[in-house]
Amino acid sequence: MSEPIQNRYEFVILFDVENGNPNGDPDAGNMPRVDPETGLGLVSDVCLKRKIRNYIETVKEDAEGYRIYIKDGVPLNRSDAAAYTALGVEEKNIKETKKEKPDIDRTIRDWMCANFYDVRTFGAVMTTFVKAALNCGQVRGPVQLGFARSIEPVSPQEITITRVAITTEADAEKKGTEMGRKYIIPYGLYRCEGYISANLARKTTGFSEEDLELLWQAILNMFENDHSAARGKMAVRELIVFRHESELGCAPAWKLFDAVQVTRKNPEDLAPARSYDAYQVIVDEAALPAGVTCRRMA
Repeated sequence: MSEPIQNRYEFVILFDVENGNPNGDPDAGNMPRVDPETGLGLVSDVCLKRKIRNYIETVKEDAEGYRIYIKDGVPLNRSDAAAYTALGVEEKNIKETKKEKPDIDRTIRDWMCANFYDVRTFGAVMTTFVKAALNCGQVRGPVQLGFARSIEPVSPQEITITRVAITTEADAEKKGTEMGRKYIIPYGLYRCEGYISANLARKTTGFSEEDLELLWQAILNMFENDHSAARGKMAVRELIVFRHESELGCAPAWKLFDAVQVTRKNPEDLAPARSYDAYQVIVDEAALPAGVTCRRMA
């Protein structure tokens, strides 16, 4: 594993959806998430991190150092137990082991960071409060994402559909089709902002330059192997990365985010946007603080 990153980063992800539901809200019948005060669409950080995890799992296929901790169909305790087994620690004797090896908690935590990419990247709570629980500690990850928010208000639509898949034998005797519903947003461009702490990478997880380049690759391609009819056409349009010359940074994050402006190409066009071509993305690189550089990827 290479050395931890030495520079702080902030980044902006611009992605869009066409005729799909980017992130259903279980409290609203799985309708697209919307800010009720502004009408802007929302996509949770958890949703985006799931896409990144899925991409890493697809590309690396559980290669050494790139396993995924929060994984569909895999109980957390199963992954926790892998650390105990690898280090020769017995759960039932953990109290005695801690007396003999006071640093065992840190050793277990470091093993999890070294072997699970998402722990090394996003952090994790690896303590489960159940009987005979395995405790691998808690890790604050260097990479953090905020909620994505659409540039303009979105208009969720409820579409009624018919299907020929009848649920029960009794229903099949009475009818040949059933009614269903799906929710879509005709079009929405979303913006997500993120942070990467070199300080946490060095002190805690060991998140490296190699991990960083894989993260950029995963963000740019996080929808490419995850297409579905429910989510419609989703794509990352641009990734804008700000790199600081130092570990702790050269400027406040908000100043860098304010340098990224997404506006309509034609401000007089009041019709709802239906494609990415309706927007322009401007980064005022000349106004960036000293010690900060910008890299744009698409």
